[in-house]
Amino acid sequence: MFPGSFDPPTNGHMNLIKRASSIFEELYVVIAVNDQKNPLFSSQERFEMMSLLLKDYSNVTVRLWDKLVVRFAEKNHVKVMIRGVRALVDFGYEFELAMTNKELSPDVDIMFMPTDPKYFVLRSSAIKEIALLDGDISTMVPPEVASALKQRLRGS
Repeated sequence: MFPGSFDPPTNGHMNLIKRASSIFEELYVVIAVNDQKNPLFSSQERFEMMSLLLKDYSNVTVRLWDKLVVRFAEKNHVKVMIRGVRALVDFGYEFELAMTNKELSPDVDIMFMPTDPKYFVLRSSAIKEIALLDGDISTMVPPEVASALKQRLRGS
């Protein structure tokens, strides 16, 4: 499974999903529902975006989840959780999170997958800021996401 907030989905997310879906027979993309994070898009909007973006992946299933992601793994007999990393800073955070998840659910292994170099600097917060300032995000997010961001942030 590949969990995340996907607020918004980026080309980096899509790259990791494409690669992971070629490694595993089945892949769950789990959209974490955590309204305390104050997401730009509702959980339903993120679910709809990801479902649209992944419609051609026969072995990928998109799910919403509002509990600990390791509980999703346990409930669905998932043995591997994929976490994307871009830089050393990401790795530090992700390693701590992996150790916490391993403590909570020892049967779930965490696999760190580095992003392709061309997606190295994609951060959702930076993409939102660029979109807000009417910058070009066409290489950072799928076209459907760029359109949704423009509508949400600029009202056009």
